[in-house]
Parts: sequence; structure tokens; C-alpha cells
Amino acid sequence: MNTRMSALRFSIPILLLFATGFFLHARAKSENVPASENLSAFPVAVGDWRGHDVPLRKDVLDLLGPGEYLSRFYVNSSAAPFIDFFVAYFPSQKTGNSAHSPRNCLPGSGWYFAEIKPAEVTLPGAKPFEANRAIIQKGLDRQLMYYWYQSHGRRIASEYTAKYFLIADAIRYNRTDGSIVRVITTIAPNEDIRSADARVQQFMSGAVPNLPRFIPD
Repeated sequence: MNTRMSALRFSIPILLLFATGFFLHARAKSENVPASENLSAFPVAVGDWRGHDVPLRKDVLDLLGPGEYLSRFYVNSSAAPFIDFFVAYFPSQKTGNSAHSPRNCLPGSGWYFAEIKPAEVTLPGAKPFEANRAIIQKGLDRQLMYYWYQSHGRRIASEYTAKYFLIADAIRYNRTDGSIVRVITTIAPNEDIRSADARVQQFMSGAVPNLPRFIPD
């Protein structure tokens, strides 16, 4: 029974990937790409936070493929650790360019997931949504990370659910645009995790409402 369940769990992602390739290839005509602002215009000031861009290395850009990217560190007037804010937006995912899960990317940089689970994000004036909440660690260094997939007005934690909607929207709307949003902060030595969480929540309350300008609904 366990062997059968393991095989089923393995086969579902494979079938989704094959289905994605089939349907996206079948939609050969020019797809619908709604107009949006370039991520480079994302506000540098987010509440009390002020950001500066961190250029991505060429090898990272080559791995990500064609798309728009925002990589920015935000600091505020306190001595609190900075916020590492990253957004990757792909106007088209027909050719295989798509959001890379941090579960695959970060271990290659020496980080491992000490903890990860879905968490509801509730921000002022916004509909609650589910994101992935993780504590990642490298040596004695720890970071708190939230990330989710965002497209067509949806914010989704599950990579497989995001793949499902990619297929469904390619069929229904001829749209394959999508993005991943990632927010990270360092957990300072002896810092209570609740303090780091409050810092991320404060930043997201100012940043998330701006995203639809750059990631079209």
C-alpha cells in the first residue's frame, strides 16, 4: 500500500508537467499578455522601509530565463535586520520559463529548510491568502521566509496548484503569465521568532497591495 501511494505521489507531478507541456504547445497562437508596469518601477519606499536594488548575477539570470526580476533589500530607521524582497514575473511560460521553487534553489546555496509549512497571511484591507512560511538555516545563521505564487488575481502556496491553474488559464484565457514572490529577513541572534515574523508582516502590509500593478490580475 505504501509503495502504491509513493508511486502515486510521484506520478502526479510528472503528469502535471507533461500536461503543461502538451497544452502550452497546443496553444501555438500569440497568447494574451495583459499590460503591466515593469518591476523596476516598484516603490522604493514601502511604509517606513527604504530599498536599494541588488543586481542578480549573470548565472542566476541565465538560470531564470527571460522575464522581469526585482531583487531589493529594504531597511528602516531601526536597527532591525533588512528585508530581502524578490519578485520574478514571467509574461509567458510557454517555453519552459517559470518560477523556480526555493525548495530547489536554496539548498544549492548551502541553506536547508529547518521548517516549512503553509501559513495564512492576513494583511490590512486585503483578502487573506495562504503562503509558504519557512525557517531556513546555514550554519548558525537563520532566516524567516515567506513565499507564494501569484498570477491572475490568485496568491497560492502550492507549486502544484499553481501548475494546475497555469494549464487551466492557458486553455481558458490563453494566458501563461505568472510570478513568484519571496520575502526574507534574518533572524538575529537571540531574537524571538515572533519579532522576525512581525517585521515581515509589517513589510508585506505595505508591499503586497502594490503587486497587482506589476503582476496583472
